[in-house]
Amino acid sequence: MPMRRFSASNEPAPAATGPRNDWQTIVSLLPYLTAYKWRVAFALTCLIGAKVANLGVPIVMKHIVDGLAPVQHLTALGRAEHAPGIVLMGGIGLLVVAYAAVRLSTSLFTELREILFSKVTESAVRQLALKVFRHLHALSLRFHLDRQTGGMSRDIERGTRGITQLISYSLYSILPTLVEVGLVLVFFTVKYEAYYALVTLCALAAYIVFTVKVTEWRTHFRRTMNELDSRANSRAIDSLINYETVKYFGNEEWETRRYDENLHRYRAAAIKSQHSLSALNFGQQAIIGTGLVFILWRATQGVMAGKLTLGDLVLINTFMLQLYIPLNFLGVVYRELKQSLTDMDRMFTLLTVAREVPDAPDAPALAVRGGEVRFSHVNFAYEPARQILHDVSFTIAAGTTTAVVGHSGSGKSTLARLMFRFYDLDKVSGGAITIDGQDIRDVTQDSLRASIGIVPQDTVLFNDSIYYNIAYGRPSASREEVIAAARAAHIHAFIESLPKGYETAVGERGLKLSGGEKQRVAIARTILKNPPILLFDEATSALDSRSERAIQQELDVIARERTTLVIAHRLSTVVHAQQIIVMDRGRIVERGTHAELLLAQGLYAQMWELQQQRASAAPDVEHAPVRS
Repeated sequence: MPMRRFSASNEPAPAATGPRNDWQTIVSLLPYLTAYKWRVAFALTCLIGAKVANLGVPIVMKHIVDGLAPVQHLTALGRAEHAPGIVLMGGIGLLVVAYAAVRLSTSLFTELREILFSKVTESAVRQLALKVFRHLHALSLRFHLDRQTGGMSRDIERGTRGITQLISYSLYSILPTLVEVGLVLVFFTVKYEAYYALVTLCALAAYIVFTVKVTEWRTHFRRTMNELDSRANSRAIDSLINYETVKYFGNEEWETRRYDENLHRYRAAAIKSQHSLSALNFGQQAIIGTGLVFILWRATQGVMAGKLTLGDLVLINTFMLQLYIPLNFLGVVYRELKQSLTDMDRMFTLLTVAREVPDAPDAPALAVRGGEVRFSHVNFAYEPARQILHDVSFTIAAGTTTAVVGHSGSGKSTLARLMFRFYDLDKVSGGAITIDGQDIRDVTQDSLRASIGIVPQDTVLFNDSIYYNIAYGRPSASREEVIAAARAAHIHAFIESLPKGYETAVGERGLKLSGGEKQRVAIARTILKNPPILLFDEATSALDSRSERAIQQELDVIARERTTLVIAHRLSTVVHAQQIIVMDRGRIVERGTHAELLLAQGLYAQMWELQQQRASAAPDVEHAPVRS
């Protein structure tokens, strides 16, 4: 039967899509800001108010300087005692008060702008981070197997920080500078002559063009640094997570060398980035300095010719300094803005990854009546060149237990992944899996997974307390229910013997517990969930024979009147199953009860005989106690 095989290419990775246009990234952010459009409008109004007030500062200073010029002249002549001086000083006093008022207004409007916009920024960051987090959980198992969690977490971290920086730089640096430049150009043209506005505009245009061109050239250095930083971080996290494996093989130096290789490449990229930054800074200073010389030279000539006063010279110089300081900083802002856009692009790219296993539109919730599970002509492959399951068909009657056994690599665990819809079968040639006659591809994944409880072969726990890990099966459960589940899993006494009891931290991935203890926690978690369908994937593989017998009895109790699929390696744990499926190389080769399969003298009988010989030859060994 032809079959469409699934491969990793069905779900594109972010790195494969390439960086998007900067405007696309900005447009992607806009919906999160327009939700607070009135707050944004008030913030922009305060921004304009701050710049208008800031424009008034040098104007008031000009009048103060011009007002003091006659006083200085009278003082030089020894006639400062005359009455006009008193009137003049009274006017200057008012100007000084006005100067302080406009400066205070600038600060007031600036702080109001930040107060108004802080909620917008933080809300946008929160919504986007939450959306990315939810989307990553919605992606398929294939995506997460192909990605490195450490690098992906850095992408999200830098992306959310990039949003804050983009909004901050745009609202607090770029937009205020543009508003101020516009106001100064208009003032120069109206009050003095177009020469000042023209030189300022030319210097500004040259500065922007130079900054943009050089920054675009050096962007790839920064992007390379990001990639190498993510790679080094992923390698470090992977090494630390597998701390025990590193120690077992004495490969500390090997891991250090691998980590240093990435750090060395990052260092080379960082040096190139710094060299290009120095060239950019020097070019910016040269442009600004040239424009400033032309303007001040013209203003000085105007004063000497009597066309301008000393106050006018001070005014023009102050305006240029007010433009020069933020304009000089604008280069840094633009570089950081480009970096923020690059960081945001990597995070937004994660949102573009399509879900390989989506719910059908208007898919209903799974309605479990009896819990009959049926595999019908199931064909499946992770990769095109290697098919895992071949025409697998069997039925687990409601309320019964079916066991699947076979050698490693026969496809047993794939059945569990398909039941949970970590992967979907091809509609045409992949066959179907149904629960009470409902194709699991046609119901919501949430309702499907809520109906199935699993004790996996490799139990991974959260880096939290034992109580949290058990309660994870049903977070709304009471403490009494959590403790009852622990008793049923025969782990309550062990927990109570620990100094902190249920509040004992299990460590990252549960490394402070032995394999058997972790598996008991997983069993307690599933008991607490209390689902109608159970799936035991080598549920007692980490237990010694004595513990296995105790746990197996409890599993038999909780499996009563529930539909149960047991994936087992130890045949002694499935002898009471109503149906045993024997798989070999992705195909069902035998099926029947334990007694029937022994009489058949086939593969199952051979496996049983081999395990019985091993059991009689090997002593029972207890697993290591908790490491605290």
